[in-house]
Amino acid sequence: MQIEDVDPKGLIREGYQIDGIALSECKTIFFDWAIQIPVGADPAVYIKFCISYYGDVLPKHPMTSVLTAALAPAPQNIRRGGRAGRVTEQGQRRDGRSE
Repeated sequence: MQIEDVDPKGLIREGYQIDGIALSECKTIFFDWAIQIPVGADPAVYIKFCISYYGDVLPKHPMTSVLTAALAPAPQNIRRGGRAGRVTEQGQRRDGRSE
């Protein structure tokens, strides 16, 4: 695999080259890049390649933080229905209104 295959438009590369780029801007660049990953490809492989290619040189860059966070497993959603979804264990409403 080559960097041209992983970052064909150079979005990640450009993100690393912008001076003073904010974390929020890196997230936007990441999402623009991520939607271009081919269907059926494993995004983790592409992300790990970008980290090894760019992130090893600039480990404290915000883009490295975004790429690293993208490898973390997604939090598990737990559906809370009925009364348990509306009221906390302490009896407080979850929507902030008083009963």
